[in-house]
Amino acid sequence: MAVGRPRVGAALGAALLARLGLVLYGLHQDGAMRVRYTDVDYRVFTDAARLVTEGRSPYRRATYRYTPLLAWLLTPNVYLAEVFGKLLFVAGDLAAAVVAYRVLRRRGAADGQACGCCAAAWLLNPLPMAVSSRGNAEALVALLVLATLYFVEGGSVGKAAVCYGLAVHMKIYPLTYALPIALHLQSKCCGGEGAVDTGCDKKAKFTFVGYLWQLFVKMLNRDVLLFGTVAGSVLAALTVAFYHLYGWDFLEHAYLYHLTRRDIRHNFSPYFYMLYLTAESKWSFALGLAAFLPQLLLLLVVSIAFYRDLAFCCFLHTAIFVSFNKVCTSQYFVWYLCLLPLVMPSVKMSWCRGVLLLFLWFVGQGLWLAPAYFLEFKGYSTFLLIWLAGLLFLFINSLIIVQIISHYQKEAQVAKKLKQQ
Repeated sequence: MAVGRPRVGAALGAALLARLGLVLYGLHQDGAMRVRYTDVDYRVFTDAARLVTEGRSPYRRATYRYTPLLAWLLTPNVYLAEVFGKLLFVAGDLAAAVVAYRVLRRRGAADGQACGCCAAAWLLNPLPMAVSSRGNAEALVALLVLATLYFVEGGSVGKAAVCYGLAVHMKIYPLTYALPIALHLQSKCCGGEGAVDTGCDKKAKFTFVGYLWQLFVKMLNRDVLLFGTVAGSVLAALTVAFYHLYGWDFLEHAYLYHLTRRDIRHNFSPYFYMLYLTAESKWSFALGLAAFLPQLLLLLVVSIAFYRDLAFCCFLHTAIFVSFNKVCTSQYFVWYLCLLPLVMPSVKMSWCRGVLLLFLWFVGQGLWLAPAYFLEFKGYSTFLLIWLAGLLFLFINSLIIVQIISHYQKEAQVAKKLKQQ
């Protein structure tokens, strides 16, 4: 570790300077230009925090769809300076990189490799820089998710469960990690061999239903029950406390809204145009729920196929969830980008192929942004073009996911490290 600290410190220092520079530039642009640098949600956060300091509900601020905990954390925006929240998010951004580095080291990656992966995929990536410096809270969720993986792979099930409960409370999407985490914990209790190879009924081995049944039975062990109990208790305690303070508004805006949300504004989702055209239809709600089915099926398959490597499984989970979600904006990409450093050492892909896939990913966004610009700023009706560009972007994302899976090779050193723990 002594050799690696200067490298990590240099990367963190450069990342910090870049983010602070963007924060300062944002203050200038907000005051000098019509188009603000600061994310519109940051103003919503600050208004909600102001309501909290006045003893009122943060949900009196229209469009506040988050946990009250976030409004509480940002009360220094009111008492100290409005820029406090951005600095908090930048700190969470950098802390997430430190945790990702430690996860990589725990998984057996060399110091230089771990530092390089974190720098390339996160610290020096312009997208996470922009998201945190514009005042978006995604970095805090990324930190909690990475901390969960760090503690799970280190065998600290209780600490992992606390972080996981907080992550689900902050954002709903980490709830999809429940199945792979449970499968991973049961496989560790079975000596890393998985459920099928541990003396179960031989006839059941030849049926898919039997295989699923074996997985379910093996999940009922001490670590899984401990993780579920602690994480459930943390989530339940926060839910009960905030429900007592803010009533039904809290449940509706922090949880239920995100499950039934049907955003008809233009976004990267392949479903946006369908939901836009059927907004007034009696089938609108049903179509919104049906959009979850492809996600659920793909997440189930990925969970069963890759649960032994939890970091890789969670990365695929998040990439699939974001790509096939009913609502998809650029800040959602941070959800899986924070996990990218953890899987980079296991993806044996040539630089040419990797650069080509990255190029396609940016091209897909550019082709979407062009008609979106003419719709939002010029008033042209480009909904169809936006939808077609969204379908192309979905195809590109699916291609990238398939390429990552096909070039995935779980390193022997990772397996050896995990078996020693």
